[in-house]
Amino acid sequence: MSALPDPGFWAGRRVFLTGHTGFKGSWLTLWLEHLGATVTGYALAPDTRPSLYDDVHRQPGHRHHIADIRDAARLAEAVAQAQPEVVLHLAAQPLVRRSYREPVQTYSTNVMGTVHLLEAVRATPGVRAVVVVTSDKAYENTGQPGGYVETDRLGGYDPYSNSKACTELVAQAYRSSYFEPGAHARHGVALATVRAGNVIGGGDWAEDRLVPDLMRSFAAGQPAVIRYPGAVRPWQHVLEPLGGYLVLAQRLVQDGAAWGEAWNFGPADSDARPVSWIADRLASLWGAGASWHTGPGEQPHEAAYLRLDCAKARERLGWTPRWSLDQALQAIAAWHHGYSRGEDARQLCLAQVRAFTAAPGTAQ
Repeated sequence: MSALPDPGFWAGRRVFLTGHTGFKGSWLTLWLEHLGATVTGYALAPDTRPSLYDDVHRQPGHRHHIADIRDAARLAEAVAQAQPEVVLHLAAQPLVRRSYREPVQTYSTNVMGTVHLLEAVRATPGVRAVVVVTSDKAYENTGQPGGYVETDRLGGYDPYSNSKACTELVAQAYRSSYFEPGAHARHGVALATVRAGNVIGGGDWAEDRLVPDLMRSFAAGQPAVIRYPGAVRPWQHVLEPLGGYLVLAQRLVQDGAAWGEAWNFGPADSDARPVSWIADRLASLWGAGASWHTGPGEQPHEAAYLRLDCAKARERLGWTPRWSLDQALQAIAAWHHGYSRGEDARQLCLAQVRAFTAAPGTAQ
């Protein structure tokens, strides 16, 4: 059985979560509430319509600040007020294509936003664990057939990917300079970074992302336009890495600095599939009228091949994927079918959290 977040640990635990209004943040906020945590969120207002956050958190069971991670003073004040024990940093500009259009905003959010958060942590006694979320795209992608391991070289071709590599370096510098593992008894903070694969799930409405583009087109009865049908990615349901982040945060609190490292959370190798396979399978699950075609014209560079080696998380944390890729796609299709029928988004998400935690896990 794969390791899962412990409700006994999270019940009443004070958590500061940046990026709580985003796709991953909305799912994570709901899961933390379900576990009984006391959550304070800090993020910009949702920038999509529809918005998963607005649909799921109509009556928030958490405190939240609608504010910019680049506002260092306001962020520091919010962290000080929350007095968190656990800090989960998801706030980011997460889109590759937008990063080409808005490189300064991408770097200032992803890099300096992380600096601002870690400065706020330094100024707030009582923080025990910090998990900084970066990306699988932080690796220097050489096109190698094997998965990237945590000690592989960082890089990043485009502004988004490169900014995530920079974020990793910022976290390393703060861990070495201010949260030294050898001095953990003095400062009490364990800092880790996490690199996940391409996350997919119900309620993602972001621009220029495969599954949202497919779902929008299928629901409208229009053919979806695909940019890179041959690109291979480590696809995984959003709950997979989120569960890993929570399990890791538990270890950081309970066992300290020995867990303050970089960690990969990705799917089984068999679930690294090309874009065309995902599009075909979701079209089949959606039903009559769902189709796609390749878009015309030149597109910005994106890596053709990327896999993660997650042996470290499997062997040390006991974390493994709980759903296969096909189970994840079935869950996505079911979520969007339910949503299109007017079912309550919060209940759709909670039902999938329960189903996910009840799953036995998949072989690696």
